[in-house]
Amino acid sequence: MSLPLRILGLDPGLRRTGWGVIECEGSSLRHIAHGTIQTKSTQSDPDRLATLHDLLAEVIADWAPHAVAVEKTFVNKDPASALKLGQARGVSLLVPACAGLPVAEYAPNLVKKSIVGNGHATKEQVSTMIGVLLPNAKVNGFDAADALAIAICHAHHHQSSSAMVRA
Repeated sequence: MSLPLRILGLDPGLRRTGWGVIECEGSSLRHIAHGTIQTKSTQSDPDRLATLHDLLAEVIADWAPHAVAVEKTFVNKDPASALKLGQARGVSLLVPACAGLPVAEYAPNLVKKSIVGNGHATKEQVSTMIGVLLPNAKVNGFDAADALAIAICHAHHHQSSSAMVRA
């Protein structure tokens, strides 16, 4: 019998990065923890990225995930916003990689389709389904709900790829 797989999901952003930790064992999912890392708009961008780095490293140290799943960049019409999101994603990829953790990336539409069954679901719909899939998770805030959705998406895809390897 294998141990449960602990997955950290990350919804990166420079202002707010949502994180969520779940465990999956077979088809069973269990909520472990979630939260949001917020940076101060009064800080310089390098200081905000350093804060994000340090707090993500704390989340990894505190919750000891086996794998990390990060949402891929959503194309933004504002180049400055897209650049800041890209920088936050870079930190969100770097911190777990430096901790020796495998990192997977998922497109927002795939995450929504995996959770709600609709690749164009609203944040409200995703949040509602998180409440159904993880009834013990009392999530307040879309960033943490999205991070949990990313972790669940990874759990589903990890199970599928593991089953294919075994076959």
